Amino acid sequence: MRSLFLKIFLSFWAAQALFLVLAILVVIALRPTREPGIESMVARVATESVAAYKDGGEPAARSYVEDLENTQHVHAFIFDPSGKEISGRMVFPWIEDMRRTGRVRHRSWLDSFMPERFYRQSQSIDGQNYTLVLEFPAGPRVFGPHGIPSLGLTIAVISSGLVCYLLAWSLTSPVVRLRQAAQRLAAGDLTARTGAPMKGRRDELAQLMRDFDRMAERIEALMDSQSRLLKDVSHELRSPLARLSVALGLARRQAAPGAEAALNRIELEADRLNQLIQRLLTISRLETGTDGILKTRVSLRDLVEHVVRDAEYEAQGRGCSVFAEPTDEYPVDANPDLLRSAIENVVRNAIRYTAAGTAVEVRLERRIGDEGEDLAIRVLDSGPGVPEEALDKIFEPFYRIDDARNRQTGGAGLGLSIADRAVRLHGGRVRASNRPEGGLAVEIRIPAAPAFALPAHS
Repeated sequence: MRSLFLKIFLSFWAAQALFLVLAILVVIALRPTREPGIESMVARVATESVAAYKDGGEPAARSYVEDLENTQHVHAFIFDPSGKEISGRMVFPWIEDMRRTGRVRHRSWLDSFMPERFYRQSQSIDGQNYTLVLEFPAGPRVFGPHGIPSLGLTIAVISSGLVCYLLAWSLTSPVVRLRQAAQRLAAGDLTARTGAPMKGRRDELAQLMRDFDRMAERIEALMDSQSRLLKDVSHELRSPLARLSVALGLARRQAAPGAEAALNRIELEADRLNQLIQRLLTISRLETGTDGILKTRVSLRDLVEHVVRDAEYEAQGRGCSVFAEPTDEYPVDANPDLLRSAIENVVRNAIRYTAAGTAVEVRLERRIGDEGEDLAIRVLDSGPGVPEEALDKIFEPFYRIDDARNRQTGGAGLGLSIADRAVRLHGGRVRASNRPEGGLAVEIRIPAAPAFALPAHS
């Protein structure tokens, strides 16, 4: 169907048709069979109605047939030899036709919904012939005051429920596929697609699925292009940088003593450029995904202690310190070099911005959340913090809050980006928050090893 409106419209009428079919089947199935004593009942009604008429005239006959109708739901019409209805009621054309012809119309499956009718002639004691036309109930009524309780409602619920279920399945199945593809795309899987809709489906949801797939293909192409560009530029820059290093060595041999300061500055900037290129290549490698990442069982406590010991040397140059509180043994399945690089980048970022004379604190804790058991590495500094609107942006490549400050500290805005991507490759996540007492807290969460089960810290 080309439109959701048409699908809903047709579903409504399908529910009505299904309700009608079920009502027909129920009436046919529950229609009472003719009882063996029905013939004697017909004879009894004929005798009693004529007797009532003989005894009390038209009022007595009317009273009898009305009582019969109210108690047994049987409609009786009695005609005297002249063709007059003895109770004085209005006679319908089909009743008059039966009186004259004596024929009951041919029964078909449609007559299952019509009352059962009988034609009889009876002779009274005085020898007069009376004609009797009876109409018995057709069976259970779906609606009405004398219908079976809740039968009509049950049929309506079943028919509408079935049609609504099929309609809901038809509408929600593409939405579920679209939601799953969107979740995979948001998690970094650029190959996520909804898949081709069912053959012949051309409604708005099918068009939305096709548009989503085209959007995902475009995003994947753009990200691949960006990654290739980053990798190609980084590789191309390495060649002139290597030649620059060789030329710098030759210049040192031939330079006058007064040029030493300028050469040292060139060497410093070349080293910074080399580090920048190395980090760009690291980001490009991490963007390709988890292929080729070898994970082993490692001790997260030992990894953190090694990072803290190495960072302490750099911290002393800025007049601050780094320390980690003693913790238990926390094993994780990870790539040691990649995870160490992520933790080191976060700790070094904290060293750059913490106030002189303060300490960068590294805490290793076990957390149990909605998604399972995690190991949290919290790096706390005493720096100026980050504006609330920039807390998520600091993990983007080359994002810097204060250009002047970052130029002074030498940061290029890539350390936290590398950390974020490395942690996500391990199934974890990184988030930052401002501390109430001042400074920034960066938390790295890594899934614990499956066999790891120790009591949680309070």
